[in-house]
Amino acid sequence: MSTDRWTEPLVLASASPRRRDILEQVGIPIEVVPARIEESVPAGISGEQAVLALARDKADEVARRMPGRTVLGADTLIRIDGALLGKPVDTADARRMLALLSGRWHEVLTGVVLRRGDGRSGERIGFTRVRVADLTTPEIERYVAGPEPYDKAGGYGIQSRGGWFIGEIQGSFSNVTGLPLEQVRDLLAEAGFPVPDLDGRG
Repeated sequence: MSTDRWTEPLVLASASPRRRDILEQVGIPIEVVPARIEESVPAGISGEQAVLALARDKADEVARRMPGRTVLGADTLIRIDGALLGKPVDTADARRMLALLSGRWHEVLTGVVLRRGDGRSGERIGFTRVRVADLTTPEIERYVAGPEPYDKAGGYGIQSRGGWFIGEIQGSFSNVTGLPLEQVRDLLAEAGFPVPDLDGRG
C-alpha cells in the first residue's frame, strides 16, 4: 500500500478503549473487532515472549474471521521481581498488585503484532519503566473500590485516576496506556501504509 490516504480501516483486535483512542487520536482509521481468545499467560516463558504470544493469538484469531484485512493485535503485561502481572481477577488481586508496586519501579511490556492481508506479519515490543509512589492503604482501598483497576494490567490506569499513583516514567507513555506508538509506527511504515491523517482533513 503506497497511497497518500488510507483505503480501508486498520482492524484493531482489541476491545480496549484506550488502544482505540490512541490510534484515533493520531488519525489512523480503525475498525474494532475484539479477539475471542482466553488471555492466559503461557507458563515458563519470558515477559517479552508472553506479550508477543498473546498479541499473535489476538491478531491471528481476528485475521481468520476477516481474511484479506490488515489486523493489529496487542497485549500488555507488568513485570516486577520477575513476576508477570495481567489484569486483576478481583478486589483482593487488585489490592495485592498495587501493594506490590507501591514505592517501586516496574516494567510495562506490550507486544504488538501486525498481521497483513497477504499473510505477512511484523512484530515489536514496547518497553517502559514506571515508578509508583508510596501508596497509603486508604488510597489503595478507595481505588480498588471503583471500576478502574479491573481491565488494566497491574491494576492501574496511568491516563486516568491511577495517574495519581505514578511518580516517574522512563520511556513511552502510550505504551503504559496499552499501545506503544513508536512500534506501531515502525510496523505500519515497513508494511507500506501511509502516514496517518495528521492534517485532520479525512
